[in-house]
Amino acid sequence: MAAEKSLQRVTLTSNDGTQIEVDRAVAERSILIKNLIDDLGESAVASDAIPIPNVNDAVLRKVLEWCEHHRNDPPQSADDENDNRKKTTDIDEWDQKFMQVDQEMLFEIILAANYLDIKALLDVGCKTVANMIKGKSPEEIRKTFNITNDFTPEEEEQIRRENEWAEDR
Repeated sequence: MAAEKSLQRVTLTSNDGTQIEVDRAVAERSILIKNLIDDLGESAVASDAIPIPNVNDAVLRKVLEWCEHHRNDPPQSADDENDNRKKTTDIDEWDQKFMQVDQEMLFEIILAANYLDIKALLDVGCKTVANMIKGKSPEEIRKTFNITNDFTPEEEEQIRRENEWAEDR
């Protein structure tokens, strides 16, 4: 415990070369960063920045903002993962406001949360997308996410027939 307390701040380097100094407790909301700190050791992390090659500055700052807000949340263990990750799309009010970003940023946050292994943030991002889709027709979903329909009418009809069982009646 004493060795763990010795290093209070860490420096992260985004893929575009920006260095961000952050409290260790905030950075360790990421399992990837926590494991890197454990593997590299105190002295290496104290003297060198930790590279985060798959995340740019803007997205990393946004992810760290979320981690700062949730710094005192209990860490998720494998046991309570199934209980806490309810099969619901309910999102806390602060997280809802946090996720009110353009679609590109939303998807970048989801990718970063997955890469950095921040399961709770990944859940919030995925639930946000699920809420954007809920109750919409395929055409509305395509419009929302700017997806072009590349099915021929025949292919689309075949898919509808094969998936009839999933339709609301």
